[in-house]
Amino acid sequence: MISTLSRIVRRQPVACPAGESVGRAIARMREHSIGSMIVVDEESVPIGILTLRDVVDRVALKPGALEAPIADFMTPHPVTLPVQETAYAAALAMVRHGVRHIVLVDGAKLAGLVSERDLFGLQSTGVRHLSTEIKGAKDLSAINRFGADIRDLACRMIAQGMAVGPLTAFIASLNDLLTERIVELEFAVAGLHRPRWCWVVMGSEGRSEQTLVTDQDNGIIFVPAPGQDVADARAALLPVARRINQALDRAGYRLCPGDIMAGNPKWCLSLDEWRARFASWIDSGSPEALLHGAIFFDLRPLAGELSLGRELRAWLAVHAPANPRFLHQMAGNALANRAPLSWLGGFRTGADGSIDLKLNGATLFVDAARIFSLAYGIDECNTERRLRAAAPPLKLPATELEAWIGAFHYVQGQRLRRQAECLAQGLAPLNRVDPRALNDFDRAVLRGALQRTRALQHRVALDYQA
Repeated sequence: MISTLSRIVRRQPVACPAGESVGRAIARMREHSIGSMIVVDEESVPIGILTLRDVVDRVALKPGALEAPIADFMTPHPVTLPVQETAYAAALAMVRHGVRHIVLVDGAKLAGLVSERDLFGLQSTGVRHLSTEIKGAKDLSAINRFGADIRDLACRMIAQGMAVGPLTAFIASLNDLLTERIVELEFAVAGLHRPRWCWVVMGSEGRSEQTLVTDQDNGIIFVPAPGQDVADARAALLPVARRINQALDRAGYRLCPGDIMAGNPKWCLSLDEWRARFASWIDSGSPEALLHGAIFFDLRPLAGELSLGRELRAWLAVHAPANPRFLHQMAGNALANRAPLSWLGGFRTGADGSIDLKLNGATLFVDAARIFSLAYGIDECNTERRLRAAAPPLKLPATELEAWIGAFHYVQGQRLRRQAECLAQGLAPLNRVDPRALNDFDRAVLRGALQRTRALQHRVALDYQA
């Protein structure tokens, strides 16, 4: 899944001009034993695609269709990706857009085609089918089972050995689709046309790093309509937000124990109120601000008017680096949490002989990446992308960067495997693991991964004098 698409493409792409007849295009598809025909313009730029499904759905029963130009029946604006992208980027695009083919381009010109069978084989059926069903859900009664379906699919991928980066990206994308559909359905039922609003997600969901067990961290950004009072706008949004929170809970995404949810008036705020709230946290540096920073600075717009969330993130990227005292306090707070290792390299376990791979493992990477992103005005939420974007200003050697990212993914992978084991046994998913229960290899690699946090935290301490 980390291979480039250029290595996966199996044949030269077959294409035709927009004026070619549907009958001729179908004959060429049969001649080449392919399931789709790419339509290009005079410059070999892809402008559409006709698949066998399109032939069945649009062509077969249409009189005179075979003589018509393919432009009349193609799907315009096919989903494209650069040929240098990775396989899992293509897989995510298929999930996101509900398609079976991704057209590859070099610059703007056609370079190839990759299908779901190329990427997944038989596994594709589950991924595509689930994403299609989520998008097509007509009401909330059809939504409730999808959370469990996503977890079941993720457990199968874990058992098949899928790499952690692509796996968590899949989980996040399917969770995003499910949340978006719930939000769409609830707002449609409410018939609410004002104020302008944006549903935002935070915490692990904001970072696209959810595992098999997660609770909700979400909010709403809104802008009142002309002449509409802020309090009235909030009062109109809150009942919808609470129904969405309850629907997500029924689908398996637990209500947040700290009530950091859009149905709470504290987190259903106008754009100006959100700016003021973030400014107060950054400027005060209070314990509450540091606590909220671990959740709210990972804010990501998901549904509605996404520009409102992007505007807030752009403001944050300018305001946060301007307050070094806040960054110093964030660093100090992060460094209070250390890897569960002794100076001699052994594991420091709890009374039950286990270590917490979330609190004392993954969180160490997440916190450091967040500090780097705030310090350098990096508009990213995902931990890996934050670290990659911070590497140039940090003057970080490529080998060190890849060691940090590899260690983070290894810890995340152990968390996922542990959670899957618990689910298979009918237990609540846990993040705690007993190092003695691991084989010698996994125990040694886990120790090495946790040791990388010492270099990471040393860099945080050095740069922010914590």
